[in-house]
Amino acid sequence: MIYHITNQAEWAGYSKENNYAPIAFAVEGFIHCCSKAQVEGVLQRYFQGKTDLLLLEVDESKLTALLKFEPATNHELFPHVYGVINKDAINKIEPI
Repeated sequence: MIYHITNQAEWAGYSKENNYAPIAFAVEGFIHCCSKAQVEGVLQRYFQGKTDLLLLEVDESKLTALLKFEPATNHELFPHVYGVINKDAINKIEPI
């Protein structure tokens, strides 16, 4: 499984769509994700003080877009989805 953190408003904008892509996808060309072990560090680095967050659990075997593990912060490998996330690949959504 891989994980993506988003906010409730951004997720709500895709409630009637078959696919999900955050606003940053249009700028960066991929969707940032992380492993379960990386979630806490990502929250501390990029989402401190935010309270309207959701954690999407994504089954990477069901993704229709290309998934690459690439070096990022501290040379850790992070999963990047090069395309939209098809909603049938999302196993669960939990508030953070």
